[in-house]
Amino acid sequence: MENKTGFPKGLANPALRALEAEGLRSLEDLRGISEKELLKLHGIGKKAMETLKAALEEKGLSFKADS
Repeated sequence: MENKTGFPKGLANPALRALEAEGLRSLEDLRGISEKELLKLHGIGKKAMETLKAALEEKGLSFKADS
């Protein structure tokens, strides 16, 4: 379930701020970024990645493949 930010509930504020700072506003926007790139952002850690990955999978989406 998403909150008003377009991201799943339970995502911590530091993670939300990191995503917003990169211009990422919704789960759909995450399709253009790899897990490796996302983990480099300050505020994105293991728990945030697990939450985002589960939310993407629930919608049939995935991160961009690492290159």
